[in-house]
Amino acid sequence: MSTGRNTEVIREYLTYLRVEKGLRPLTCEAYERDLLQFAEFLERENVLLVTARQQEVAGFLEHLRMHGVESRSMARKLSCLRGFYKWLLLDKRIQHDPTMNLESPEAWKVLPKSLAPTEVNSMLERAAIAAEHPEADAIALRDRAILELLYAGGLRVSELTGLCVADLSLDAGRALVRGKGDKERIVPLGALCLKAIAEYLERGRPALVRGGRANQLFLSTRGKALSREWVWKLVKSSDSHASPHKLRHSCATHMVEHGADLRTVQTFLGHADIATTQVYTHLALGRLKAVHRMHHPRAKRTVQEP
Repeated sequence: MSTGRNTEVIREYLTYLRVEKGLRPLTCEAYERDLLQFAEFLERENVLLVTARQQEVAGFLEHLRMHGVESRSMARKLSCLRGFYKWLLLDKRIQHDPTMNLESPEAWKVLPKSLAPTEVNSMLERAAIAAEHPEADAIALRDRAILELLYAGGLRVSELTGLCVADLSLDAGRALVRGKGDKERIVPLGALCLKAIAEYLERGRPALVRGGRANQLFLSTRGKALSREWVWKLVKSSDSHASPHKLRHSCATHMVEHGADLRTVQTFLGHADIATTQVYTHLALGRLKAVHRMHHPRAKRTVQEP
């Protein structure tokens, strides 16, 4: 079967994502890979993307499962297909959405792994000791500020590497963050994080700037913006069990455990849909039960024997 029609519709969809939705290049590339993988699967059945039915989508997910693809990755691919077919439906290219009523893989609803508060504290304390050493250099100050910001702000690694100095409002205790689709949000920052960033700006970043023209907040030793891979390696070297994404999940988990409601966490993390934040629901319910037992007048009573 000719792949020309599939290639063309994928190209048009990616243009829509870039131009109208404002998605970042890396996100568009991920969507393109998922759509091409699904198109390749459909070719074996002599089916086009625009003529796929629910049974083909379900068959694709089963194919992924049989080949050992993790449930979370399957869920991401299904999410990509849902967005694609919603676009086709709104553009009146199809009459029925083949992803309707398909259940997401169970693992999509499982709470992402996070670090214990003691593990995060140990990591940040080690970075603080290195940065506060009398001979601490710009790199130690930068690395501490990065770790503090990833945890305190719950930032995605791409959001951190895209931060500019002008995005900071240290006096107001916040930062302007650009998330997926270039959507902006204000992220409040705690005292320890603000202190780490202030010291980096005062004593660290000036030594890294080359030519005085860099806008990015965090710079390499060559005065360039840091890559996502570099930040990943930094976090991993600080704690072998950690990653930038795990620090983000740890931030959300610890907020919910200490009483934050899901809507607040949704806004804080920049989730477009509350469904994404609902993976933390069981933590919120656990706290709700504890508060109920503590404060409801009948919660502690037991049924008396007649």
